[in-house]
Amino acid sequence: MAGDAFVHPGLLQTEAQLDFMRAKVQAKEEPWKIAYDTLCAQSYSSMDFQPKAIAHIIRGPYGRPGIGDQDLMASAKAAYSQALQWFITRDPAHARKAGQIIDAWSGTLQDFSGNDAKLLDGWTGHVFCNAAEILRHSGAAWDDGHFRKMLLTVYYPLIEDFFPQANGNWDAAIMDTMLSMGVYLDDRAMFQRAVDHFLRGQGNGGIGKYVYPSGQCEESSRDQGHTQLGLGEMALACQAAWSQGVDLYGALDNRLALGMEYTARYLAGEEVPATCELSTVGRGKFSDIYETVWQHYRFDCGMDMPWVGRAVEKTRHGHSWSRLTFYRGPSTNTVQAPAPKASEIADNAGAQRKPTAATPTGAIKLAPRESIQAALDAATPGGWVVLDKGDFILTEPLRVPSGVTLAGQGKETVIFFEPVKTHHSQSAAIVNESGAANHIVLRDFVLDGGSPVPRPTSEHPDPNASRRARSRPSAPSRDGIVFDAAGSQEMRELWLEHLTVRHWTRDGLAISNAASVHVKACDFIDNGASVARGPGLHHDVEFDHVASGFVLYSRLDDSLSGDGLRVKSSSDVHVYGCELARNGGFGLQATGTSTMVVSSNLAEANDHDGIFVSAAAGNGLGIDKNLCRNNGGAGLRVECAGSGSVRDNAFSANGSGQPLQSAGSPRLDR
Repeated sequence: MAGDAFVHPGLLQTEAQLDFMRAKVQAKEEPWKIAYDTLCAQSYSSMDFQPKAIAHIIRGPYGRPGIGDQDLMASAKAAYSQALQWFITRDPAHARKAGQIIDAWSGTLQDFSGNDAKLLDGWTGHVFCNAAEILRHSGAAWDDGHFRKMLLTVYYPLIEDFFPQANGNWDAAIMDTMLSMGVYLDDRAMFQRAVDHFLRGQGNGGIGKYVYPSGQCEESSRDQGHTQLGLGEMALACQAAWSQGVDLYGALDNRLALGMEYTARYLAGEEVPATCELSTVGRGKFSDIYETVWQHYRFDCGMDMPWVGRAVEKTRHGHSWSRLTFYRGPSTNTVQAPAPKASEIADNAGAQRKPTAATPTGAIKLAPRESIQAALDAATPGGWVVLDKGDFILTEPLRVPSGVTLAGQGKETVIFFEPVKTHHSQSAAIVNESGAANHIVLRDFVLDGGSPVPRPTSEHPDPNASRRARSRPSAPSRDGIVFDAAGSQEMRELWLEHLTVRHWTRDGLAISNAASVHVKACDFIDNGASVARGPGLHHDVEFDHVASGFVLYSRLDDSLSGDGLRVKSSSDVHVYGCELARNGGFGLQATGTSTMVVSSNLAEANDHDGIFVSAAAGNGLGIDKNLCRNNGGAGLRVECAGSGSVRDNAFSANGSGQPLQSAGSPRLDR
């Protein structure tokens, strides 16, 4: 951080940038002149604008009901417009008008209520702060006492604890407003609280939770309007922090740039990699959010941003005026950095568009509505049961015998579990037929713990709606795949390849008492909620008493309250090339496990430690070349005695700072 004193003015524009804007408009240079004319043409920019302040604002879901919310948003934009007009023209009438609008609300507003109260707070607070920042630090004769009181008594108490349970665009707006208030009020603790949440927010809060390593966003499956809303608010927060010498733009290797490029490319009609079905709602409609990142990444940092550049061209043909405040064009920085690049770790995980293995001659082939169990029962050792594209609905657990391969056609083969018998209501969808099961292969299909109806068509539902339902302790208690040997028996040779296992309230995959387990290029996502046994005890994947287990090139992400991978009382476990991200618990947690190798994984944005290994004996422990960043706890924590190697790991922006280790553990060599 650039020091204890804040820069003023120092939100979306510094004094030098405000002077630049004014000079360009005064000189009638383009595109600043046309952007200024566009701003002045807006209804809220008129000197005739009259604020309609009320004491108690109500905003329900999507603005229904809405009492005073539209008036507040219009007033915030009007105050900011008048402040900009004041700075450019130096006509004191504009300064008086901006102050009048702010004072009308500052002396009246008492509270927000309704479902969208925090969202409205976030939307408007930073806009008012930007207007006030210009007035206060440009010689305008305005007393801000009432405004400061409103920020501290109405705005801040409502958003102090953020709202990470909502979609990420909420916390993006809240962070923007909290950062802006911190600067305006010269409150370092408030400012830092927002910075920390941007870097390591829980739930859906923070940059690592909103923009994935591929560039896909948390709301990409919802609609493109909300996705751009979240990205836009994050961009404004980054700019306010940048004015204070704090680089949030660069967090997670310029993750915001990656999300902007990904979204702009998809909006332009191009195909992009995705872990789910992306929403087409709003595709082709570009919001006015791109000027900030275009200026920062392309011109200030010299980074290639081809799709954002196209988005800027699109928005400038409409009613955009944001180029007035953000665009400055090329600077002295002529270094050209490549466009932001998606992570290649586990980028081929999960069910693919096509099956990854050829169907052998003699395989039993099934269409939807045909009995999978009957086919498995009829299969001979070494045989295949191959499911066609479509939805397969199980009404009782699927019992897989030894020596059989169950395969699908990739991501268009989806198995759901809709139990009709009471004693199956807390069952797993797929289980082993016998305790001594061996040589079982599952590959190339999706196992979905959600409901098969209604299926989304042109409009995609709020992705948090079903997630919230699964998060409740009273949600249906179901596992995806459970392979558990009975008594003293041991299973052997279990293979899972290119599976997508998602939306299970208990474990996505749980394997107990087995040897030679292979999980390769699978996608486990959104499993492990707070149903009985309780939060933190269900995970994307759990190994218990597994000897010789391999988890390779897989994604283990977004566990609601558990870990991406939980390993207990096992030996000779190898975790390599996996993405362990955005989990409510740890990315990887291993206890009582010896001879364990954890290498070349990405562990980021988990609510607790990225990687935590607490082994009964550390003999054979090898933890190397992992990238651990932006986790709520330590990036890497090792608590074990014995020999082993922990080296060449990279850490950044974790909650506990440096990696942690206990006395006697292998030396942590970065």
